[in-house]
Amino acid sequence: MSVIIKKYEDSYLVETMRIWNEVVEEGIAFPQLHCLDETGAGLFFKEQTYTGIAVDTGTNAVVGMYILHPNNVGRCGHIANASFAVRSDVRGLHVGEKLVEDCLEKAKSNGFRIMQFNAVVDSNIHARHLYERLGFQELGIIPEGFLMKNGHYEDIHVMYKKL
Repeated sequence: MSVIIKKYEDSYLVETMRIWNEVVEEGIAFPQLHCLDETGAGLFFKEQTYTGIAVDTGTNAVVGMYILHPNNVGRCGHIANASFAVRSDVRGLHVGEKLVEDCLEKAKSNGFRIMQFNAVVDSNIHARHLYERLGFQELGIIPEGFLMKNGHYEDIHVMYKKL
């Protein structure tokens, strides 16, 4: 599969929303408890500093997405945060890696100096390994910082990278 990363457009709303909601419904990575509807998703994707989508060049289908935004405001506004989602049937095909690489470039071009991930769930080992491979460092672990869908609490890793 050949993938390009490009800026989100409204014509991709439903596909992008489905990918986001798939991760929310899995309940093992994103902190959100509720799925987005079309109205909420459209606003949510547009209010980010940047929303990128991974598009399969053969089918023109969205296979992944990310949102990029400030981690905080004011004197900490130079620190970015991002969330990534890959359609479950194409995970393991390096779509996530392309999304993260593009996101790091967009963060830098938007004036951010640091990328920080506040809550990388301990069992999300593929994401943790990817981030480490791309130069992220772990700042620490928050014990039982994430409520999994099945009701147990899992540790979360705080990670960062200078851009």
